[in-house]
Amino acid sequence: MALRPALLSLATAVPPHVLTQKDIAKAARRVFGDKFGDFDKVEQVFETAGVVQRHAARPLEWYLEPHGWPDRTEVYLQSAADLFEEAARKALAGAGLSGADVDTVVTASSTGIATPSLDAYLLDRLGFREDVARVPLFGLGCAAGVTGLALAMRLAAASPGSTVLFVTVELSTLAVRPDKLTAANVVSTALFADGAAALVVRAGDGGFATAVGSGEHTWRDTLDIMGWDIDPDGFGVVLARALPPFAETHLGSAVAGILDRLGIQPSSIDRFVCHPGGPKIIAALEHVLRLEPGTLDHERDVLATHGNMSAPTVLFVLERVLRAGLPERCLLIAMGPGFTASCLALERRP
Repeated sequence: MALRPALLSLATAVPPHVLTQKDIAKAARRVFGDKFGDFDKVEQVFETAGVVQRHAARPLEWYLEPHGWPDRTEVYLQSAADLFEEAARKALAGAGLSGADVDTVVTASSTGIATPSLDAYLLDRLGFREDVARVPLFGLGCAAGVTGLALAMRLAAASPGSTVLFVTVELSTLAVRPDKLTAANVVSTALFADGAAALVVRAGDGGFATAVGSGEHTWRDTLDIMGWDIDPDGFGVVLARALPPFAETHLGSAVAGILDRLGIQPSSIDRFVCHPGGPKIIAALEHVLRLEPGTLDHERDVLATHGNMSAPTVLFVLERVLRAGLPERCLLIAMGPGFTASCLALERRP
């Protein structure tokens, strides 16, 4: 019988600057108020976004200034590498390991461009071996926390006994643009935050949970729902207003199909661990998954205290679920560009 890949440890990290929603809303009015025709209407998103505070790679004033690709890339390379190192160090320490024990490192990040990829910048800082296998992932957006972890677990299963480090780091605030007079940009200003998460995976004994299986569903003709609009000054957010109703209409059958392919009964799931993209998305998830309103409490808490960090966010939720006591079976769910839903089923290890 093949050994299941197990999660040995989980750690998170956030940058040092804490921004309150009240301060961000005031700054947004200064920047957009006189330029944006119906800003009074759009401004309500700062009150309804479900965010109280969040962490950012730079102080608030930095985001009010014009910045091009060189500035944004410099911040990304510095801050993303720092967050990668902090999260990875804590995860490795939690597993009783060091960078030299890592055989494969899977890195998911879609909010900056680095060639060589971020993992190469950490080779000496984390003490990775020269023969470490590097697997960088780009373009998965918010879904990458689940998709990337699922890939890391499959790689661990393919080589029992090897150690796989999965790190996802996103500086979503770098996509906030004072020059973009769009509703999507204002919404992202009210939601986006920065953070990182890391997990150590190995097929064998130990760990707090094992992978039962994973799956994805990508809908056709949905490229305009979520993604980046790339221009000379940086990333601009593409975010369809119809995302919550789309999720309510289509997500249920997609999740059901994934569970059916995995041979898992929906009734056997004790806790859904979801990416909290926003309050309307959380409410749509509760409706689709036939949960009582308010069930996704950790999701709302993470959104309130950390905002939407893209891919790492669902793993911040998993961290809170772990602290509260991991149920016997969980299903991680995240949606991202494609448009794609990604699921990963976990079972608690005795």
